[in-house]
Amino acid sequence: MERTNWTEIEFILQGLAEYPRAEKLLFVMFLVTYLVILLGNSTLIILTLLDPRLHTPMYFFLGNLSFLDICYTSSFIPSTMIHFLSKKKTISFTRCVVQMSVSFTMACTECVLLAVMAYDRYVAICKPLRYPIIMSKALCIQMVAISWGLGFLNSLTQTILAIWLPFCGKNVINHFVCEILALVKLACTDISLNEITIMLGNVIYLFTPLLLICISYIFILSTVLRINSAEGRKKAFSTCSAHVTVVTVFYGTILIMYMKPKSKDSASDKLIALFYGVVTPMLNPIIYSLRNTEVHGAMRKLISRYWFWRKG
Repeated sequence: MERTNWTEIEFILQGLAEYPRAEKLLFVMFLVTYLVILLGNSTLIILTLLDPRLHTPMYFFLGNLSFLDICYTSSFIPSTMIHFLSKKKTISFTRCVVQMSVSFTMACTECVLLAVMAYDRYVAICKPLRYPIIMSKALCIQMVAISWGLGFLNSLTQTILAIWLPFCGKNVINHFVCEILALVKLACTDISLNEITIMLGNVIYLFTPLLLICISYIFILSTVLRINSAEGRKKAFSTCSAHVTVVTVFYGTILIMYMKPKSKDSASDKLIALFYGVVTPMLNPIIYSLRNTEVHGAMRKLISRYWFWRKG
């Protein structure tokens, strides 16, 4: 079947078009949340760059996570907010593919990056004396590059398979954004290959990193339990608490989204996807800075520099 010309295709993002009042409420929520995401993650990036005390592998990975969250949310939140207020909720094929590929890249990269951060915590607690040697600057850069590279590779594969599908029907995407599975289901041809590659991608990029994270924390837990002093165990647990919380929120939402039975009214499924795509990036900087004395110290130092500069 001949593929339709890309320039002729437009998709309609259905979102919650049947609930116009809810869309106006969501616009306000998205605006506030997006501003918090930009402020929180940008602040963490600035702090990790300016404060020498935060020039460690953990904060290097955290800075990348913050940058990733900004890119991920920026790929769809502004356009989604526009659609909330507009009657014409269409998106061109090109914009849809770009949005889908960018968000897919960021999501896959975050899965791998969280596994890398778990390995960092494993080395810090289980091999503390060798930590500076193992977690060298070169290795940290390589692991981050691999995370971004794997995310881009998976997104590129899925995108190439999707763009060559013929779309010849009513192109209504039952979602807020150009989500890949919702997009390929609109194709008027067999999509078995796309579904298989998406399933394989979920196994490789969701369950494999999650398995590595679990293995890392099994070793961490066994090491911590062998520490004699209660203060030492508390300190060890505190270094991992933020990462564990982020992993729980991130993977918990994804697993609920993909594993729950699809409801007849997909509004709940869309809201779960929103929680994963919007709330999680907002919580990440809050979780990592809430009880982190190093981040608090860097923030106070940055504020004092700013006031000194203003007075000067």
